[in-house]
Amino acid sequence: MNTTLLISLYIMSAFYLFAGISHFRKPDFFLKIIPKWVPSPKKVNFLVGGIEIVLGIGLLFADIRAYAAWGIIALLVAVFPANIYHYQQARKKGKHVIATLIRLPIQGVLIYWAYLFI
Repeated sequence: MNTTLLISLYIMSAFYLFAGISHFRKPDFFLKIIPKWVPSPKKVNFLVGGIEIVLGIGLLFADIRAYAAWGIIALLVAVFPANIYHYQQARKKGKHVIATLIRLPIQGVLIYWAYLFI
């Protein structure tokens, strides 16, 4: 693996570790963006955080890196409805509309980034 890709891998791993830990440190932020139709939002928030931590660590091990990358892709697809919901809520409140709108296509970039490690 070349140096640029290796640095990218470490950044991605740190990104998911930070995001996962944030689900436990600042759960209220994430609970606000979980759609109302999701059952047990607190449990789902902690579950997603735990998954992000495990996948972020998994990226660091060559033997399971591809599985972790596929897991990240699956997770990004699974949480996409929450990002749409967050955008809809932002539009309704008239706050953070541009930021939540930009976040939607960023999911595609994150999926591509993870795909690089499959």
